Amino acid sequence: MRDMHKYDLHKLLKEELKNGSSDLVTRPSGQVVRNRIEADIGKEENGSVIALDFSKIGIIDYSCADEIVAKLISRLLGGEYGNKYLTLTGLNENQEENIEVALERKDLAVIAEKRDGRKVLLGSLHNYLKETLDLILKNGSLTAKELSQAMNLEANTSGTRLLNLHKKRLVKRREKEERGSGSGRGLIFRGCSKRNRQSEAGNRKNAHPYFRWTGRRGQ
Repeated sequence: MRDMHKYDLHKLLKEELKNGSSDLVTRPSGQVVRNRIEADIGKEENGSVIALDFSKIGIIDYSCADEIVAKLISRLLGGEYGNKYLTLTGLNENQEENIEVALERKDLAVIAEKRDGRKVLLGSLHNYLKETLDLILKNGSLTAKELSQAMNLEANTSGTRLLNLHKKRLVKRREKEERGSGSGRGLIFRGCSKRNRQSEAGNRKNAHPYFRWTGRRGQ
């Protein structure tokens, strides 16, 4: 994905704290690292996807997960960074657990990629939005009309679902020409994370979800 920028958290940790540690622990340390990330995000163009890379990080405790991941996503949703997106990569099981708790407590969600390449959805998201997101990621992109047809939804309902996912910065949107509709331009929505083509092929064949759901299942 050309508009994705990977931030090596281990590199940022070394540059900002200069203590030789590979662990993200304590809230003050999290604040320092988050401040650096926010400064770098401010330099990225609108439409950019920021991938926080945990692959060289040891542990991340709850306080750092809250201070870095949850606060970044919360401020992103509040419009503080402009039209940008956030995803996580290189996660192990222990990192995933603390990040999950931090996100659930603030009713947030993010798409992440584990070290083995599997996609997971961390945090809290209503089931109907999770199902819609799953369909978008399987197909690569989706319009409101296509969603209506695929899930037998009213046009207003499908449009609202897509817009809600965009507001949560889980999908990107762009204008497209509507052929033969007489309506000019419409909106197309696509995932923010890097697509795993091998995984997608398996999903289409076996009808499995695109990613493993780990978060609290909202009603």
